[in-house]
Amino acid sequence: GKLGRTGYPIIREGEIHYAHGRTISFRRSTTILSVMDQLVSAAYATEISLAQTAFQNGDHSKCFYHLERAHILGQRGTVKHTYAHWLMFRVGVQQGDFREILGQVPRMLASLLFSRIWVPVGNTGRSRVPAMKVMPIPDDLRHLLQ
Repeated sequence: GKLGRTGYPIIREGEIHYAHGRTISFRRSTTILSVMDQLVSAAYATEISLAQTAFQNGDHSKCFYHLERAHILGQRGTVKHTYAHWLMFRVGVQQGDFREILGQVPRMLASLLFSRIWVPVGNTGRSRVPAMKVMPIPDDLRHLLQ
């Protein structure tokens, strides 16, 4: 099969192929849940990579766009969730955005404590958004998180 316009991965027996070139192999006995975890992890890694590229290029708007998407994808994992907030903190420092800097500190602490217990689904993680606000998941990520 071919990639659709959305860039969803191609899933063939034993492999998942992504538009950006990454391939994940799995055994036939792999459960659908572990395959979904791999898909979410790969999408998270892609968003982090795109955010880091934008950060290096000084494109803060694009960087935050990808970090928000990574945050949505990584909320249920303590390390991924906290790392997304850490990177948002770093972008805030680079921009001199004190609101973002001050807002990310308690979010990093909360992500360490609550990621596995409860998270506001779809929340983008920015300091300009209430930390406990449930938000809609972007359409192109919804299939990964439901």
